[in-house]
Amino acid sequence: MSTRTLAVVSAGLSVPSSTRLLADRLTDATVTALGERGVEARPEVIELRDHARDLADHLVTGFPNAALRPVLDTVAGADGLIAVTPIFSASYSGLFKTFADVLDRPDLGSNALAGTPVLLGATAGTARHQLALDHAMRPLFAYLHATVVPTGVFAASEDWGATPELAERITRAAGELADLVAARPAGHVADPFAAAVPFEQLLKG
Repeated sequence: MSTRTLAVVSAGLSVPSSTRLLADRLTDATVTALGERGVEARPEVIELRDHARDLADHLVTGFPNAALRPVLDTVAGADGLIAVTPIFSASYSGLFKTFADVLDRPDLGSNALAGTPVLLGATAGTARHQLALDHAMRPLFAYLHATVVPTGVFAASEDWGATPELAERITRAAGELADLVAARPAGHVADPFAAAVPFEQLLKG
């Protein structure tokens, strides 16, 4: 059985959060779907809430600190990405956008997510925000050259009941991500710092 890595990014702000709950359900469904395709998945969950200060420091200094660099390595080197954010004012959270900005910085290389299969998820208190998946999140990841699966998963407060629609959508999206991840060559590795200019070279002008 071959092995693939999954990076799971949750931008929830509270503990516990519905965003993390959705991320966990998407992860479990994707691991199951990959297993059905003869692939063992190794998921690694990243709570952006834990790295809010690290991300702010990076924006100011242009360099990741010791806590943030492994996070960027994990996302850039993953065979697949599950990205889930709460929706505020009809768009992704500021914390989620900050992470995307860091991934797109020139010193990281502008293609950290190029070709990476991505499953998008979002949570909100009302279903009025569900279009944010398509009008905000998809364009963002298209700009990052990621390969976004057709089915996005949105969960409003009322979706956490016993209705089957959310579970069905999670299963469908996980299957789409599993298809793309399983088709990737094993051992995919990306180095987001390959384009970084050595500090000594910067000093030389």
